Amino acid sequence: MTAPLPFNSNDAFMLYGETFASRLLLGTSRYPSPQILENAVALSRPGMITVSLRRQGTSTAEAHTGFWDLLKKMAVPVLPNTAGCHSPQEAITTAQMAREVFETDWIKLELIGDDYTLHPDTLRLVQTAETLIKDGFKVLPYCTEDLIVCQRLVDVGCQAVMPWAAPIGTGQGPLNPYAMKLLRERLQVPLLVDAGLGLPSHACTVMEWGFDGVLLNTAVALADDPVAMANAFAKAVDAGRTAYLSGAMQAQTSAQASTPLVGTPFWHQAS
Repeated sequence: MTAPLPFNSNDAFMLYGETFASRLLLGTSRYPSPQILENAVALSRPGMITVSLRRQGTSTAEAHTGFWDLLKKMAVPVLPNTAGCHSPQEAITTAQMAREVFETDWIKLELIGDDYTLHPDTLRLVQTAETLIKDGFKVLPYCTEDLIVCQRLVDVGCQAVMPWAAPIGTGQGPLNPYAMKLLRERLQVPLLVDAGLGLPSHACTVMEWGFDGVLLNTAVALADDPVAMANAFAKAVDAGRTAYLSGAMQAQTSAQASTPLVGTPFWHQAS
């Protein structure tokens, strides 16, 4: 298996003024083994890897230490998240703890509003993001594809937003193309699709629409071959970005000849 295309300095992926070497971000949970996680990261070379402080904190001390050692060994920027938090204060406290543990101001803000669907609490998300930004965090908020919510997040200082394509863990791909394309049209900050992608083609599609990156976990971790799937997603992200920058042809309502009529008599061309 070949590695994804090398980093293109002419199309830098920047978040909060920092440049990352890939538009693919990977989660670190639910892999069959730490070695498979390490191999998946090594082959796909994500720009960041996400980790939940709350979930790791429930594991044994030995596993806890081993996981931190693995993160250091992979040498990929870490994006802590507030997964599992149900209240603003809980998310803020978790973010502050993560900053101390990982020595980073980056935080992926997750605020759960419904345990069944894991739907983000969009009513309290904006206020929580604003509080964290004022505390010096570089906040990447996980939200729905709602334009107004995303715009409010930008208004309070979020320099990037992470809307879902579908409910987390479903793998259904983008369920509301109209809303997602509208987001890309109206917002001028980086947009990363977070949650709901199940296939590399899903990732390629949203990148073709102009989204700036994707974050994956379940689609890779639960694949029969997570390492190969991580590589496939990395290639799909690169392909989608290249297609977007290349400028796709406009769809036509009728057939258009692709071969010029060279050598055909004039009267045949005119008929």
